[in-house]
This record gives sequence, structure tokens and C-alpha cells, in this order.
Amino acid sequence: MQSDKDSLYANPLGEITTFKFDDSVVNVFPDMIQRSVPGYSAIISAIGLLAGRFSQPHSHCYDLGCSLGAATLAMREQITATDCGIVAVDNSESMVERFKLNLVADQSKASIDIQCADIRAVSIEQASVVVLNFTLQFVPVADRVALLEKIYQGMLPGGVLILSEKLAFEDRRQQGLHVDMHHHFKKMQGYSELEISQKRMALENVLLAESFAVHRHRLKAAGFDSVEIWFQYFNFASMIALK
Repeated sequence: MQSDKDSLYANPLGEITTFKFDDSVVNVFPDMIQRSVPGYSAIISAIGLLAGRFSQPHSHCYDLGCSLGAATLAMREQITATDCGIVAVDNSESMVERFKLNLVADQSKASIDIQCADIRAVSIEQASVVVLNFTLQFVPVADRVALLEKIYQGMLPGGVLILSEKLAFEDRRQQGLHVDMHHHFKKMQGYSELEISQKRMALENVLLAESFAVHRHRLKAAGFDSVEIWFQYFNFASMIALK
């Protein structure tokens, strides 16, 4: 389904409201994510390849915070393990309903169970692959440990967690550099200074970024044996955590 161009913040807004994944965002989301997250297409493609590599027979693959299902569909194309289905979860009714419409056009074989729910309340069972693709950053910091521990406990031995996040940097020079380069990237995608500024204000106190060191420490504490960054483009990165 064709999406509209993202112009949500193109005009001056008298009041900048908190960013929400509502109908207005859903209508422009594919354009927004491609123009806002450097390397997004490469990450989605690799999630599919990793799902093909790690999916196990008689298991589940989870896409937690699935939005319109880009990662889910990439996994579906690559999964060949017997009796291995995907559970896709998002707490935005608008996202879930649009995803269901998009799914009609997809003819891959792996089953998909789409749920509208809070990922903190979803059971993780017999998981061989779990994806948190730019999702954890929207979960309250106080709830992140419990979520990752639940994921680890619900994973099969040999399972993988793919965690993509916007990173913060402990060194102020690095933080300033990466933020500046990300803004330059967005300008190259056609966003104006006004759009970048207003979007940043809308996301303030909603998207809570952390450093790789914090992510790695938390994942190790949850039980994962190995945690490494496999992809990074400025302050956007994707990590692999192995059980």
C-alpha cells in the first residue's frame, strides 16, 4: 500500500504535542522511517537473513513493536524451518490495522499472528528469533530490564535477539558529532530545519536513547552470552545478542 510523504512537521505548529503512532503517523510512516533512520533498508534486509539463519523448527519468531510489519515480512521471506511462525506485536491499533491490510498482498508461507498489545504484557515462548527494531527506545527505562529478562527466559538455546536502537554517546564530542551528522542526513532526505526541530521536540522524553555500553551491560545481565554491534550508521545501530 502506497504511503504519503511525511510532511507532519513541515509547517509551524503553535503547540508541539508528544509524538504518537496514530493515524497521521501511520499514513506517512514508510516515508518517515526511510528518511529519518540511516540504513533502515539494510537493517530490515539483514533481519530477514538472520531469521533465516537462526529460526528453528517448532519455534516462534517475535517482532516486538512491529509497526507496519517491515521486519516481519523480511523474516517471513527467509524462514524455512518447519512449523516456525511469526508473532508480530504492536500497541498502536492504527499500525496493526494497516499491517493487516498490507499482509493481504504478501504470499509467503510462514504464518503470522498479529497482536495489538503492549509488548511488556506478551508472553515469549519457544522463541528462536526476537526482534526489537527501534522499539526498546520507546519503553520506559525502568521497564527495560524486565522485558529483556522475559525475552531471554522465553528463548530457546541458540536463539538470537536483534536489537536496533538510536544510540547516545558518553563522550560529549561524539554525541554532538553524531547528532549533527544525523541532522545533515535528514536534510539530504529533504527535511527542513523546521521539520527537524519540531520532530525533535515531539520526541523529547518519548524516545529515550542510551549508550551501547548500557545496552550491552543490560543484555549481559539478562543472560545473553554475547552482545555485539553488527551495523551502525551515525547514532543508529543494530545489535546481535546470542543465547
